[in-house]
Formats: sequence, C-alpha cells, structure tokens
Amino acid sequence: MLSWGSYSYVFGPLAVALLMLILIALLKWTFRRGTSLVEKPIKSSTSDNYGALVKVTKPVSFIDGEMFKQQLADAGIRSTLALTVDGPELMVWPKDLIKAKQVLVIK
Repeated sequence: MLSWGSYSYVFGPLAVALLMLILIALLKWTFRRGTSLVEKPIKSSTSDNYGALVKVTKPVSFIDGEMFKQQLADAGIRSTLALTVDGPELMVWPKDLIKAKQVLVIK
C-alpha cells in the first residue's frame, strides 16, 4: 500500500501552484480598472448640461443652497443643488419653477 509520503513530491508543487493561481486571480480582481467602489469626485459643468432641470437661484454658498433645498423639500418640491462652473445652482423641474420661486420669494 502506498503512503502519503511517497507522493509528497507531486502534491507539494501542485498545492503551491494552486495557491499561486488563487493569489493571481485575487490580485487581478483587486487591481482591475473601471469598477471602483470609491466615489468619483464631482465634476463641474455648465448649467445647460442638466437636461430638463431649470435654474431657480444661484446661492452664495453650498450651505445657503442646502437651506434653500430644504425649504423646497418642506413645500414638496424636488430640487437639485448642482455644482456648475459658475458656482452652486439650485435647480428644479420646469413645472415646479413658479412654485419654487414663490416658496423662496424670488421675483
């Protein structure tokens, strides 16, 4: 009867090869491009690159913009605070523009 010791010269290199294949697969998966779980930084754009959204106001800072956005949310209006090349802009859908201006008291 054969014992484990007589085939150890075969199983040792096979075990090392298997571990190397697993390590290679893990490293390829870890360092592949295009599927990062880290959020990409926001890129500034012009205000006409936001599709159907229209500008309601241009707040002085992001803090003011978030306060305006909260006022609109309290009134039931969905809004977006967009980072544009000209600074932050508060945007809404065209059908909500008049109501948003009334809520924010903009003439």
